[in-house]
Amino acid sequence: MGAGTDGCVLQIPSVLLAKGANRAGGSVTFVTNPAPLGLRNAAYLQRAGLRTAVLEKRHVLGGAAVTEEIVPGFKFSRASYLLSLLRPQIYSELELQLGHQHLLAHGRVTLLPPCLTALRVSQQHGLRVLPRDPYSFTPLLEDGSPPRSLLLGHDMAQTQRQIAQFSQKDAQAYPEYEAFMGRLVAAIDPLLDAPPMDTAALGQGSLLQRLRALRALQPLLRAGLALGRQLPRYYEVLTAPISKVCAGCSGTEPPSWHPLRIPACPQGPGCSPALSPALSLPLGPDPGSLATLATDAVIGAMSSPHSPGSGYVLLHHVMGELEGRRGAWGYVAGGMGALSQAIARAAASRGAHIFTEKAVSRVLLGRDGQAQGVVLRDGTEVRSKVVLSNASPQITFLELTPQEQLPEDFTRRIRRVDTRSPVTKINGRYRGLPPPPSQLGGTPAQGCRAPRKTAPRSPPPIPVAVDRLPSFLAAPNARDGQPLPHHQCSIHLNCEGTHLLHQAYTEAAGGHPSSRPMIELCIPSALDPGLAPQGCHVVSLFTQYTPYELAGGQPWDEQARNAYADTVFDCIEDYAPGFKASVIGRDILTPPDLERVFGLPGGNIFHGGMSLDQLYFARPAPSYSGYRSPVAGLYLCGSGAHPGGGVMGAAGRNAARVALGDFKHLRQQR
Repeated sequence: MGAGTDGCVLQIPSVLLAKGANRAGGSVTFVTNPAPLGLRNAAYLQRAGLRTAVLEKRHVLGGAAVTEEIVPGFKFSRASYLLSLLRPQIYSELELQLGHQHLLAHGRVTLLPPCLTALRVSQQHGLRVLPRDPYSFTPLLEDGSPPRSLLLGHDMAQTQRQIAQFSQKDAQAYPEYEAFMGRLVAAIDPLLDAPPMDTAALGQGSLLQRLRALRALQPLLRAGLALGRQLPRYYEVLTAPISKVCAGCSGTEPPSWHPLRIPACPQGPGCSPALSPALSLPLGPDPGSLATLATDAVIGAMSSPHSPGSGYVLLHHVMGELEGRRGAWGYVAGGMGALSQAIARAAASRGAHIFTEKAVSRVLLGRDGQAQGVVLRDGTEVRSKVVLSNASPQITFLELTPQEQLPEDFTRRIRRVDTRSPVTKINGRYRGLPPPPSQLGGTPAQGCRAPRKTAPRSPPPIPVAVDRLPSFLAAPNARDGQPLPHHQCSIHLNCEGTHLLHQAYTEAAGGHPSSRPMIELCIPSALDPGLAPQGCHVVSLFTQYTPYELAGGQPWDEQARNAYADTVFDCIEDYAPGFKASVIGRDILTPPDLERVFGLPGGNIFHGGMSLDQLYFARPAPSYSGYRSPVAGLYLCGSGAHPGGGVMGAAGRNAARVALGDFKHLRQQR
């Protein structure tokens, strides 16, 4: 019996799911952080007939996939903000997406009070996703009037015309580049939906167990066969720097038509030739090629475009799909929390019990060392046969699990996982559209054109509320005040060249927030006006690079947070004069804030770096990549498990299948 206020023991028959931005526990225990993976896991287990409980630490479900009204009247996707990676089969298996006509009838799930009352909801789970086309907008800071910009969409001919502003050769090469990456995505895609091979089983166990372990190699072998003779080139894509992947790294001098110059290839003038015909052109000097593509290769990663392996991070961000369109990204109507609510409805409609404000303090073990449930912070014991944790590996194994029950080598590897994060997220609100730049007068601010001598000291995501849409010098707003196509895009700022991204990384690696940070600006209310009062908008700023620990041991206090946010806003002002005057509220989340609020280790949105040494067989540690842990009955089902981070659902779905198989096998033995 727990030592808490109630001193009660709850018997939840089969499975505890512990969810929470920080720590959590439950029957089939899922501990969730950056995405509603635990909710998906619960839905699958309940669907299979196991009685499941979900314990969420925070007052709102969904880990980092939440919608919160930080500023009254403005609904922010406070952490995660775009959807693409969610596995297609999850939509159908959990009946999430039933069409817009159902959405209005469902309403939101009423979150539970601190008491342990089961959540019951309608069996309809309508989810609406708003695809973006065009999807990427990169304005330039240059002397031309107006400055140029690059608008990318799913219309290949139009996209080629946009790229041709900077390079006809790049425009011609782009379709082949897209096809090249598409073949790689198609080959790797099946690996996401199956556990990696159990390497430990190859050297131990019966012959039958070894043969079963070898069977898990089939998806990997199929991927190799699909790539065929091109496998060496694709391998280089996965291991090379993104600057080499896109530019070919042939030592060619950047074309004279662009005023910027990219630094020499870090491998020197003798580096290898292009990876494929599609990548043989010097795509880097213009924002429409290398610099824009490079943002997806470094986003969320403490790495430079010149860092080996950044090519895989790019692949991770192009392997999703929406409505059958590969690589498409969209906004969830109602914010990312609407996705978590839909999954919660799917789980609850099948009988799952979902609780909020139930933080877990530790995993409960029996005398045989097997997981038997969890203990809540108030002392309540929740008993179950299986526990799944959607929290990070660090929280699950270094904080919630008794250390004496874990192999020393295992805990050492978990401590060594690279969780460095460059991310600061800023959310904000604003009202209406500013007048076109021609009516503003004056010249653009110069603060972001060159590095400042004094670097601010903070790196978080920032929600921003504004009273008008930003009007970019490269694409002024219309006089009627309506959003233009580029307002629905991911808007890339300070991305004129990869040298700027590398400079920003170098500053953060030294403990200083970037003086010219990479900024991805999104305005979801351009497609989903219900997120803000009429005439106003919400803005999400995903920025980097910012260190978790500041140089000199300086604290991440309010002054440091605001100093960094001011730097970000100064940069936006250079591209869109009048932006700062439109801001009426903002929320700043540094890496330590992301860790504290959402349980993201080091502020890392993936629960750990997506480098090749921390993927597949090695995620979260060698011999433990198949969702099982050293503790029998305890499973890892979050982003720290294969195949990694993002609102994907693959880890939760895979872990549920593994846990279900083990549970059935255990019952047969008894």
